[in-house]
Amino acid sequence: MWTISKDKSWASLSHYDWVKDMHGVPQSPIHHAEGDVAVHTQMVLKALENLEEFQALESQAQEVLWAAALLHDVEKRSTTSTLDDGSIVSPGHAKKGAMTARQLLYRDFVTPFAIRESIVGLVRHHGLPLWALEKPNPQKTLLKASFEVNTEWVAILAKADVLGRICQDQADLLYKIALFKELCLENDCWGKPRAFPSALSKFGYFRKEDQSPDYLPFDDTKTEVVMLAGIAGSGKDHYLKKNFPSHKVVSLDDLRREMGVVYGDKVGSGRVIQKAKELAKEYLRSRTPFVWNATNITLQMREQLVDLFTTYHAKIKLIYLEVPYSQLLSQNRNRDYAIPSDAIEYMIQKLEVPKDWEVHELELVCIS
Repeated sequence: MWTISKDKSWASLSHYDWVKDMHGVPQSPIHHAEGDVAVHTQMVLKALENLEEFQALESQAQEVLWAAALLHDVEKRSTTSTLDDGSIVSPGHAKKGAMTARQLLYRDFVTPFAIRESIVGLVRHHGLPLWALEKPNPQKTLLKASFEVNTEWVAILAKADVLGRICQDQADLLYKIALFKELCLENDCWGKPRAFPSALSKFGYFRKEDQSPDYLPFDDTKTEVVMLAGIAGSGKDHYLKKNFPSHKVVSLDDLRREMGVVYGDKVGSGRVIQKAKELAKEYLRSRTPFVWNATNITLQMREQLVDLFTTYHAKIKLIYLEVPYSQLLSQNRNRDYAIPSDAIEYMIQKLEVPKDWEVHELELVCIS
């Protein structure tokens, strides 16, 4: 069974720099009268352990939630500031904290992929039960999140987060969590991703403002594109040759070498991407299935390509590849065209693992 630490005493955990950094990070006295982030985190862990909902979970789920509680405010250290009116805020700490959690659990703790991404999702969405109903489209926010986090677990974490603080509005916050549960049950995504009538239904719902999640659209796709994604050295080329030997391929690495563009040349890389898109359009217009082979490690990168491919009515399958950190470094060193190690580390920092709602079909090929 995976655990972030067998010794869960605060003294032992404080040997980690990212835990040590929690000490002295101030919080709003209105919402966190208990003290700094270290005090709050310890209170959250204790509150979590005392919750009946937590105690009812199987052991591995408890370890996942416990790790998420430990990490949920890890990046208040880098996002906290005091405004001119004296209020203390930490904007973006959940999003940045999720990225940090992924890096720590990938590099330092050798965490199985599914467990790691469960923890990342919990850190990213730990405030979701408190603000979901305040979003412009609560249903869409909730259904998208259901593909990124276990909504039942995040409600447990949010409850511990509220009970692990001193504030005047605690009862109101707990009521919001109860409403969140009702909203999840109403939308059939309590503790599970929302099921859609088809892949086209799911894909269309998250791309259109007015589509119902129960709508079954007509299949107007005319071709197929396979997108590979993964940090350089994760084995995309090998996977491509083994699984798509007869497909046309648009490879940014191959084009870069053909055009004589060295790694890190931003102007040259722009020309490579433009050439790749022109080639992709040729295949799309002729309805020739092809593979787009690139790192595609951020949501923004993938969204730009999805927009292009769907313009030509393509069905998109995204395949994400990942290997353990030590294997990644080894495979990169042994490549015919290795890239600098600092570039690999930069990719790890920027990595946003793909989610099911982004494309028609997502396949995860991960060696834990």
